[in-house]
Amino acid sequence: SMEGHIRLAEAQFPVISFGTGSLVRLPGPSINQPNIYNFNSVSYDQMYRELESKDPRLYRTNGILNMLERNRSIKTGPERWQDWRVGEPRLMHPDDHGARGSESGIVDIVITCEERCWDAVVDDLLSRGNSMNRPVHVFNVDIKDSHEEALIGGKAIVDLANLLNQAAAQERESKGVNGWTEGTGSAREGFDERVPDILGEWQERWPQYPSLWTLAWF
Repeated sequence: SMEGHIRLAEAQFPVISFGTGSLVRLPGPSINQPNIYNFNSVSYDQMYRELESKDPRLYRTNGILNMLERNRSIKTGPERWQDWRVGEPRLMHPDDHGARGSESGIVDIVITCEERCWDAVVDDLLSRGNSMNRPVHVFNVDIKDSHEEALIGGKAIVDLANLLNQAAAQERESKGVNGWTEGTGSAREGFDERVPDILGEWQERWPQYPSLWTLAWF
């Protein structure tokens, strides 16, 4: 997901990234001794410095320090989806990649990279209710958990974002922007109706990445 975050940010998309688990778990000296951190309260830099002080050779060899070094250059720290307050202004981390344009704390598109994460997001949206009455498209692009797959999968995610963005621009140009920022209006309705076809076109281009999609609500 962090590869997707940086790829989307480099393509000039506003980006917010989250985890869906209860805790952040990183490999430790044994399978029974993971390093455990809370979401929303610890930075990637703090995690990096702590593990480097514990056993730099181990955590450099197993790739954890390299991963944290990359992550801390992208955003401040790990956030948890279920704790996100949709619509609350995001002004705390302006230096995070992709922060520009995400200040409103509202998104139109959610992309997960594992089916279990997609399930968690959809279940959470259902449990929240739709107090804002605002549509949000939730996609899963199933990417295997390896560095090589993440690099290619990141490109696939940007391609999907570009297709969606192009369709949104076309709808706004032909039908006007009235209601768009609130998730309503004829342009937004036209865009929402086009999404299944856009996903079908994208899937033909990237058949190696099984996808899921649903329309949910904030």
